[in-house]
Amino acid sequence: MSLINTAFEGLKRLYGHLSRVQRTVIVVTLAMMLMALVLPSSNQAPPGMTRVSLPLSVDDSEFQGFSAEKSDDEEPKGHLYYVVAKGDTLSKIFENLGVPQATLYQLLEADVNVLALDTIQPGHKLEFQFDEKERLTRFTFRSGLTYMVDFTRGEKDDFEFVEHIEKGQHRSEVFVGTVQGNLHLSMQNAGTSLAEAYTVSNVLKTRMNFRKDLRAGDQFQLVISRQYVKGQYTGNSKIEGFRYLGKRRTLEIYNFDGNFFDEKGRSLEKAFQRIPLKKRYRISSNFNPRRRHPVTKAIRPHNGTDFATPMGTPVLAAGDGVVTRVIRHRYAGLYIQIQHGRKYRTRYLHLKKAYVRKGQKVSRGQKIALSGNSGRSTGPHLHYEFHINNRPVNAMKAKIPEVKTIASKHRKKFKAMVKTLTARMETFAKAQQDELQQAQRDAG
Repeated sequence: MSLINTAFEGLKRLYGHLSRVQRTVIVVTLAMMLMALVLPSSNQAPPGMTRVSLPLSVDDSEFQGFSAEKSDDEEPKGHLYYVVAKGDTLSKIFENLGVPQATLYQLLEADVNVLALDTIQPGHKLEFQFDEKERLTRFTFRSGLTYMVDFTRGEKDDFEFVEHIEKGQHRSEVFVGTVQGNLHLSMQNAGTSLAEAYTVSNVLKTRMNFRKDLRAGDQFQLVISRQYVKGQYTGNSKIEGFRYLGKRRTLEIYNFDGNFFDEKGRSLEKAFQRIPLKKRYRISSNFNPRRRHPVTKAIRPHNGTDFATPMGTPVLAAGDGVVTRVIRHRYAGLYIQIQHGRKYRTRYLHLKKAYVRKGQKVSRGQKIALSGNSGRSTGPHLHYEFHINNRPVNAMKAKIPEVKTIASKHRKKFKAMVKTLTARMETFAKAQQDELQQAQRDAG
């Protein structure tokens, strides 16, 4: 027994001299070995075991779309990969890995320009790089195949970031189907995703009564441009054209220059108001990708427009949409995010009070908040952001849906596009019908 005690004390002393990263590897590896012994074998990992990829290695296929800055032969020392699991929070993950709270605050301060870390959810991938002193020197956040933010510790001991959005390749695909039940399910049966089906129905709802106009057996045709990264569909797509050929109603919609129009060039989308306020206030800080922060003096992108509004000024929704975030952030303060379909998104920062909740539908011009001075701010103001396809743009100059019809100078181009898309849909539908008839003849 004394020999066992001596050996145990020796192991304790050895463990005490290991670094935090080495101790983490040992503990998690032992836990995985224990789970493997007590749980029945299965091709699927038990709950909670997928969130840490240890030992220190990673399958490059999980990070398609981004270049891996590591050797194929040996993993860099101090590297950790983490897959977010259900119930995880950023603070909980950092605490479990022994990363100081002060470091997390430094990351959140840098992230206030993109607010990417507020979107953390199961399946997102995190990458940690520590130096020989066990300080976090690099942190990478990956969301799906197309989005990554890389935070690197700078010379002044704060973090700088680089945002990466993978463009991938786009393929134009045709889908044809028949209405059986509701339109969403019928479109999915034809091969579209649920999100794509909802995009179409959201555009149609202003021109079509689904209860009265839809009939079983009605035909529909779509052309969808889908994004792929290394051959894998990312889930991002754009509806190029849609035709509904029904017994009671026919309708066509086409995507031209980022907006939806019918076959005659009339807009199917409600316009945005460019300024989310009842009147125009002085702009205290313009959209600027190279702006010097007024407090930290660091060069950080300013992804929005600041209006010098007095405390408590009513803030309005810039367009119809759904509230996706109402959050208090250490640096952005109280802020609201609204999603306007799949393409457009707006943000309203440093608020005093919010009048909406997450999941609520809002209309253009609806009062959603009062401006304030919350978070890190030099004074009362409204910071307003407008995003198109996940990229921040200058809300005062960007092309946003404001037109009711296509300008005469673009009519020829629009008509040519409609003719091309219509021909593709009709050709595909005829080929599908011919194939079905041939199959019926063969069966008979």
